[in-house]
Amino acid sequence: MAENQPQPAPAPAATAAKTALRRELLAARRALTPDALRTSARALSRSALELPELAGAHTVAAYVSVGTEPGTRELLDALRAAGKRVLLPVLLPDNDLDWAAYEGPDSLAAAAHPGKMPLLEPAGPRLGPDAVAGADAVLLPGLAVDRRGMRLGRGGGSYDRVLERLERAGAHPALVVLLYDDEVVARVPEEPHDHPVRAVATPSGALRF
Repeated sequence: MAENQPQPAPAPAATAAKTALRRELLAARRALTPDALRTSARALSRSALELPELAGAHTVAAYVSVGTEPGTRELLDALRAAGKRVLLPVLLPDNDLDWAAYEGPDSLAAAAHPGKMPLLEPAGPRLGPDAVAGADAVLLPGLAVDRRGMRLGRGGGSYDRVLERLERAGAHPALVVLLYDDEVVARVPEEPHDHPVRAVATPSGALRF
């Protein structure tokens, strides 16, 4: 084959590595029992509340966990009971995120997103995608984090947009990812658009970077 003939561009190694790691981690989550999920959620709430980034925050942008994600419901109520203003995401048709205030469990409603996983979203007034820039701390979903603070997300891109929006606004909230204990790994594949987090909370404790 001639050397100057165009070659198809190979998939970036980091992208392929992320896909493989996501598959492995999601399989481990699917194996968790309901009792393990409940126990982990209680412990995770305690660990997260010990972080100074959350203890000192006035406004926390969080999220409602779904499926086998590390449970956040107890943490949301604990933050609100501590006097924090809690913002929750509302998924937009283009996968970007709007925000609304969390006013307790009764303020959540099932969101109909054709073709997407079932979500619970706040029913209150929408505050706009830029509302996240007013948060002192942002809780991020994820699948893994490494000892450098590099986070592996699920690949949907919603939180990449959030992080880009924060950067454009010159906002620097504490970024905290919520995970299970075995999801703190030696190294996460990294791409140029990835952002490190400040801390991770797991059921067994918190780690700050």
